[in-house]
Amino acid sequence: MTQLRTDRPHPPDPPRVPPVDRFFKITTRGSTLGREVRGGITTFVAMCYIVLLNPLVLGASTDITGARLTTEQVTTATALAAGVTTVLMGLVGNAPLALAAGLGVNGLVAFQLAPEMTWGQAFGLVVLEGVCIVLMAVSGVRERIINAIPMPLKTAITVGIGLYIALVGLVSAGFVTRTPDAAASTVPVRMGTDGHLAGWPIAVFCAGLLLMIVLVSRRIPGAVLISITVATVLAVVVNESFAVDGWGLVEPAVPDHLVSTPDFGLLGSVDLFGGFASAGAVTATVFLFTLVLSGFFDAMGTITSVSQEAGLVRDGRVEGMGRILCVDGVGALAGGFTGASPNTVFLESAAGVGEGARTGLASVVTGALFTATLFLTPIAAVVPAQAAAPALVVIGGMMMAQCAKVPWQDVDFAIPVFLTIALIPFTYSITNGIGAGLVSYVLIKVAKRRIGEVGWLLGTLAAVFFAYFAVEGIMAAVS
Repeated sequence: MTQLRTDRPHPPDPPRVPPVDRFFKITTRGSTLGREVRGGITTFVAMCYIVLLNPLVLGASTDITGARLTTEQVTTATALAAGVTTVLMGLVGNAPLALAAGLGVNGLVAFQLAPEMTWGQAFGLVVLEGVCIVLMAVSGVRERIINAIPMPLKTAITVGIGLYIALVGLVSAGFVTRTPDAAASTVPVRMGTDGHLAGWPIAVFCAGLLLMIVLVSRRIPGAVLISITVATVLAVVVNESFAVDGWGLVEPAVPDHLVSTPDFGLLGSVDLFGGFASAGAVTATVFLFTLVLSGFFDAMGTITSVSQEAGLVRDGRVEGMGRILCVDGVGALAGGFTGASPNTVFLESAAGVGEGARTGLASVVTGALFTATLFLTPIAAVVPAQAAAPALVVIGGMMMAQCAKVPWQDVDFAIPVFLTIALIPFTYSITNGIGAGLVSYVLIKVAKRRIGEVGWLLGTLAAVFFAYFAVEGIMAAVS
């Protein structure tokens, strides 16, 4: 008699997911390890200029005592803060967002705060800004504010930032320049020098831009990074062969040495409340208010737009927004503690996203490279703006595709969306664009007697932005 077999073959085990993939959700988000590494490197290459630019901005001013920061100190502070906070964003926020000392707000620290107080007191106000932003993030207030903004206005922020980073790229490369006699001219900006494109730096930029357009259109893996690398090599060869001037901040020369020694002299040199005594309570409070508002909405716009490009927005909300906002607040705090000025999410993160980055692993790579820059500043100083700027132009152009999602036929949104898109690049400020869009949107609803559609939170935001735009006039009237 034949005995029946009761054992059955077991189904094959599911493929084992590597711990790194599982932690960062690489496969889940449709990415690969190679894309994340390339994206992280691309973001670093696109924004490493901040390690050289921030010392020039902060070093161009003196505090109330006449003290001036050294280049070595600010360079170390900039690289350290960027490295730590960007790695933290990767591990905690799991988003391809890199942080560094914010442009614009570092000018506020250098040219408005420092002349009214000591450097330590100015960085103390920056720390207080970070504390305020962290508290708003932890309490959920910041996320509720972001969620309260209508989706068409969020889309407008993405489009406006696309134009903004494209303009930043064109200006930093020298393709677009200011008209010297802008006050007497009807044209505030122009193409190249004297309205013409001339010189090797512009040629390198154009070559890099055209190469990037071709590679991106053909969907070549690593297109952005390849283009930046080729343009950098071309710039070095041209500069070494012809001793070219006009590169701007970074001259693409072969460095004399590869290693530098960091200077941690600014680390922890903060005075939290001394600025209120030096500058006066009212003035210091206005400074703090401006820092918080700029840091809050600049980061909000960048996080929303870059996350949208990375496919991390679900039902109008960014995945893991609470954690991302907390890290952003810590970035502002860390920028003050290290002496680098407030750290915030950088628009150049879009370059890494354009290269395929979708997770925090890309941020870990970017942060590790910033940390290495503490000792390798001469290498980071090889990439000129003309080689990195094409990435900003191409990615900015790609972000314009979001225009298709704007309900232009809805008059309640058409003007607010336009003002948001236009004022972000025209005023070089994300905060200004967001504020103009919100104020005009609420005004339209009030004029149409549909204030109930606004809600108290959005109404409060509009009032805050109205005060933000009017604060200088109010202070002048009071004084």
